[in-house]
Amino acid sequence: MSNPEETLGAEEALNKARGYKATISNPNVSDEAKQHAQEVLDKELRGGNINLGSDSGVDPGNQARGYKAAMSNPNVSEEGKKAAEEKLKNM
Repeated sequence: MSNPEETLGAEEALNKARGYKATISNPNVSDEAKQHAQEVLDKELRGGNINLGSDSGVDPGNQARGYKAAMSNPNVSEEGKKAAEEKLKNM
């Protein structure tokens, strides 16, 4: 099986993976469509684990601020706050 980043380009592969993940989590999508999306993710997009590498342009400071904002946002679930706290600790 070929590397999805080689055939599509890393950013395009990442965007496709995001779309399929959205399909899987959308309650308005049929089970058949969700199953197809999961199959494509597993077979063609390495389960959606696409890495842009260091060229992704993510500023660690902005990332940390985002995690801190999530932890103090009343609209974020407790599970989400715990995940943000854990990611912040692992930076």
